[in-house]
Amino acid sequence: MCAFVGALMLLGASRAAFAQNAPGASPAAAAAVATDPAKDAALKTYLQKHFKIPSADLIKLGPAFKTPIEGLYARQLIVGNEAGQTVSTTLFFDKDETKAIIGQYIDTSMEPWGRVNMGAVSLDDRPTQGPADAPVTIVEFADFECPFCAHAFSVIETLVNTTYKGKVKVIFKAYPLNVHPWAIKAAEAAECARLQNPTAFWDFARYFYTNQGSITVKNIQDDVDKLAKAQKLDAPSLKACMDSAQTEARIKQDQTDGNAIRVSSTPTFFVNGIPVVGLPDGKVIEFVINSELAGKSPSASATNE
Repeated sequence: MCAFVGALMLLGASRAAFAQNAPGASPAAAAAVATDPAKDAALKTYLQKHFKIPSADLIKLGPAFKTPIEGLYARQLIVGNEAGQTVSTTLFFDKDETKAIIGQYIDTSMEPWGRVNMGAVSLDDRPTQGPADAPVTIVEFADFECPFCAHAFSVIETLVNTTYKGKVKVIFKAYPLNVHPWAIKAAEAAECARLQNPTAFWDFARYFYTNQGSITVKNIQDDVDKLAKAQKLDAPSLKACMDSAQTEARIKQDQTDGNAIRVSSTPTFFVNGIPVVGLPDGKVIEFVINSELAGKSPSASATNE
């Protein structure tokens, strides 16, 4: 079950990609085609055994519809576990349901990056690093209680301040997850620190990431007070800001923006709108940045200054 769910998580966006890349072929745009219940049951039994899924009841098959490829059909495949968690992808199959592919439909005539239109995302008056006119903008959705975000923080700082100095700007968007009990309060504290001193935001972020293991719901306010003193901030004003409806709304706006462009985990990055999900591998994110720089100017390339 774990191996299969892990594989599906890597393909989690495949259904959305199919809908985006194959106009007229998504379940919402195409009429569903009938399938044989007996064949559906046999397919679920096969998937259960093949992927060692404890119960066939954990497998759900959505309505089937035709794809633009003759003889190839597709439907949503959802697999859950006993804890109530689910992942989904697209299942492609032939008419007889005897051959199947679990993966992603790709229309190579479309733009390959899966670039997202960031026009509806609020990017003004947010924490930033790098020059305002940088040719590459990375919008990061992160959670201060997320261990992967902590590792990514040092990677991104190196990209902005060293590897691509002067060529990359990072905009931070708070995306505290429900499973992290002190993440929202940390996001509010960092935002309120920024309002007093923009550079203090990054010091707060660095502290939260470095000390994740010792911070709790009970002691986070003490940590915030200590940080405020070290940064020579007005502590009473900081506390009042953290308790304000405006700050709560600012964090919720970031979360809403993330949901609108299908952010579902942290960290998630958008490099000039190109999504890079999860802990960034240096080579992967550098490939994306270099490609964007090359597109801006034939002579542009990464420098180590």
